[in-house]
Amino acid sequence: MTELNGQRGRQRPSIYDVARVAGVSHMTVSRVLNEHPNIKPATRERVMRAIVDTGYTPSSIARALATKKAMRIGVIVDSPVQFGPNSTLRALERAAREAGYAVSAYSITDGEGRGIDTGAIELVTEGVDALCVIAPRVSSLDLLSELKLNLPRILIKSEPHPGMHTAGVDQHAGAVLAVDHLVSLGHRSIVHVAGPRDWYDARVRERGWRDALTAAGISEARHVVGDWTSDFGYEFAREFEVGEATAVFAANDQMALGIIHGFSERGLRVPEDISVVGFDDLPDARHFLPPLTTVRQDFAALGALAMRSIATAISGTDTAMHEKIDPRLKVRASTTARR
Repeated sequence: MTELNGQRGRQRPSIYDVARVAGVSHMTVSRVLNEHPNIKPATRERVMRAIVDTGYTPSSIARALATKKAMRIGVIVDSPVQFGPNSTLRALERAAREAGYAVSAYSITDGEGRGIDTGAIELVTEGVDALCVIAPRVSSLDLLSELKLNLPRILIKSEPHPGMHTAGVDQHAGAVLAVDHLVSLGHRSIVHVAGPRDWYDARVRERGWRDALTAAGISEARHVVGDWTSDFGYEFAREFEVGEATAVFAANDQMALGIIHGFSERGLRVPEDISVVGFDDLPDARHFLPPLTTVRQDFAALGALAMRSIATAISGTDTAMHEKIDPRLKVRASTTARR
């Protein structure tokens, strides 16, 4: 008796079923599966969605999924040009190799029209044991949640997410470390240059900044929403009305670099006139002028933790688990006592 998705009494879907659902010929489906270059993007998207809807998989992939022996992890990387997502991917690839797994990565970049849903569909049809999403944005996870994928999903996210395994660096704790350091130096007016609102990490870092100020009894809280780039930090620093502010907490090191540059061109000295703290600990952060005080994320440890979470999910653990890594503060020359 044949099976469909493991259910007895139903025939396994064929390429003809996919063609019927997609409204194309079976030859078109075959060309999509074989990555023929002359397939229109809209047609490819329709076929890929039909593959997921019908549960169709090529026989070799079906066997691999059924036996859990594909030994391949699908990884969707949101905004891979950013330091955090890129570093996490490389760390996860190293940890996966050590565990005997290969990695298939799919990158999502703004403006290219490629979404997390398309990436998930492509990776599933390739045949993977689990799907990992790195640096998820709110909009990306909304799309992922709509897909009915019958395989484990793991998010690199600093806080738990309903129904999914998660692993991440504690972004809230990192922001608190940064603000507590400035408070210990006597700073009471600490401005925050936040990351984009659509990013979970940016939201959590901003909340950590607010919580740390509240804990210190500081009610004044000025902030601006940035875009992670040095250019934004530079323009912010050039136009910012300093007023009573004596310190700036930037949500990443790249914006902090631009901020230091912009302040310098205005004749403001860092840290003598205003202190600056970043987040990430870029490899070059210790060579900024001045060397940057920042929050370090251990991406090697995050990659290993993510791989352990993936292995747990693949083993069949149904209960969603959340594991996190503590960040560390790296104190350098960009901060000093309040003037």
